[in-house]
Amino acid sequence: MARLRGAEPFIHPDCEITDSRFGAFVEIGRGNRVAHSSLGDYSYCDRYADIANAQIGKFANIAALSRIGATDHPLHTASCHHFLYRSDDYWDDAARDEEFFAHRKSRIAHIGHDTWIGAGAMIKPEVTLGHGAVVAAGAVVTKDVDPYTIVAGTPAKPLRLRQPRHIADRLIALAWWDWSHETLRLSLDDFRVLTAEAFLDKYEPMSRASA
Repeated sequence: MARLRGAEPFIHPDCEITDSRFGAFVEIGRGNRVAHSSLGDYSYCDRYADIANAQIGKFANIAALSRIGATDHPLHTASCHHFLYRSDDYWDDAARDEEFFAHRKSRIAHIGHDTWIGAGAMIKPEVTLGHGAVVAAGAVVTKDVDPYTIVAGTPAKPLRLRQPRHIADRLIALAWWDWSHETLRLSLDDFRVLTAEAFLDKYEPMSRASA
């Protein structure tokens, strides 16, 4: 019996979920915190990830202890401490700085389809990971990452291409991540054994024929 279902996400214990949406076959690992975010179909995050203000595509692979949309503190003011904007935690007669929280929520991180974010990596607010991008464990991503590019380091820099550009462009055009659950099952063996180029050679004609 398959563990994951399309009807509702598989959410492990000890998670904090706030104002977030999940697609079909999504799995949220133990101790995750997900706020003001969306995860597309088949995406998952392993244990103790922290995701805020993020739009995550389909088939995203998010490893343990990673952080997406890491929230910032104000740096232009005399202090950068919580008391500036979580003021009601400290004084009965002080209000939260709702303008600050609205600005924080507006800084969306965008994660493409079929991406892989390694353990302990951090994706800063307003960064876009292109489809197929890979972030090495422990990397800190402060700038946009091109599709099918592998980045590593602090700050993260391109390491190499996951696929050559002409293959990456064909994969994006094929958009297999939009296939039905049944079609994915029928093509599972080819996903497992064919190279990306051989997979494209087989399925591009089928895609054109059904268009």
